[in-house]
Amino acid sequence: MNLIVSAPSGSGKTTILSKIFEMFPDVFGFSVSATTRQPRKGEMHGKDYYFISVEEFNRNIEQDAFLEFEQVYEGLFYGTLKSEIERINSSGKRAVFDVDVKGGINIKQSLGNQAYSVFIMPPDLLTLERRLKQRNTETEDSLNKRLMRAEMEISYADKFDQIIINGDLDVAVSEFADIVRKHIL
Repeated sequence: MNLIVSAPSGSGKTTILSKIFEMFPDVFGFSVSATTRQPRKGEMHGKDYYFISVEEFNRNIEQDAFLEFEQVYEGLFYGTLKSEIERINSSGKRAVFDVDVKGGINIKQSLGNQAYSVFIMPPDLLTLERRLKQRNTETEDSLNKRLMRAEMEISYADKFDQIIINGDLDVAVSEFADIVRKHIL
């Protein structure tokens, strides 16, 4: 069973997933998404994302190379390459898709019972705003766009198999580990 994890930006999904990977080191392989955005400090091509040009992204769309993709903002694309599933499955591991909400829904529709989907919810929008500001990566404009998008994404939470509210990181990780034991292993 593959695992789909989605959440509004700043909800803690990447932090939770890193702890889950530590707890289950031989179970999962991280599906590296492709994006047209610039790398953030410390991010590496091929590890965090495949950082590609809009032109290369469009070539991949034309070649039907994506399981799913989305234009999140004007000129900003994210997508899951089909080759990632093949890479991970051939190593005997289960794929983990750390994707945006629409991507998660689309992957679930494509994979059906071969995937379990988890939505990580912030406790509230004020906490989400504080977390995003603490990153120091957002302009006022990008922060407002992310918060507006978060409201839309939260409205899709019921499309996922499970919802975890990340108000306390340790509790959220424990709940997530229980999901892995119950539905993935």
